[in-house]
Amino acid sequence: MSESSTIPLITIRAEVLLADPNTCKFTVGQTVHPGRPFFFDCPERAAGSPLPEQLFSLAGVAHVLIAENVVIVGKVPEVEWALLKGAIGAKIRTQMLTGVPAILEAASRPNQRGRSDAEIRLAIQALLDGEINRGIAGHGGAISLVDYREGKLRIAMSGGCQGCAASQVTLRQGVEVMLRRIAPEVVEIVDTTDHAAGKTARYRR
Repeated sequence: MSESSTIPLITIRAEVLLADPNTCKFTVGQTVHPGRPFFFDCPERAAGSPLPEQLFSLAGVAHVLIAENVVIVGKVPEVEWALLKGAIGAKIRTQMLTGVPAILEAASRPNQRGRSDAEIRLAIQALLDGEINRGIAGHGGAISLVDYREGKLRIAMSGGCQGCAASQVTLRQGVEVMLRRIAPEVVEIVDTTDHAAGKTARYRR
């Protein structure tokens, strides 16, 4: 058996987000890291986790979100994806081939606490752009971040989600679960959408 035949095939599909041209979603054919998502907004927070560390070693990488088989990378506007996509894909593929965990949770867990409101807003926005809005776009809907401050998240629904009878089910059973995994600091979510004239839907944890 040749050496090359023992190397598993790892497929990676890169897709720049229409909602944010500075964010690219890399979908990997295998699980990168099982369990809850992890968000890294700077090299210091990635310290001790092999894949995020490698990604931040690339000039222009601004933040990294890893969830199951998805790696979402944000870049600075000054750097083009043409210079980054191939290098990011190579880092992901190399990490997968090593068999070493992409994220060492013992090192990363403390970084999920003590974040500033601005850092939490960035993590939520990355999740909305990279995962949530892609999922509900098929129904013509979208969710936007209005504000996050001191544990209170304010969001707004638009398109097919506005006024939809199932909007609160979507928010509570789907979106809220994903948001709390990436931002456990959120203690209250407020839907500011005007679903009906003179009426604003609201719910608490």
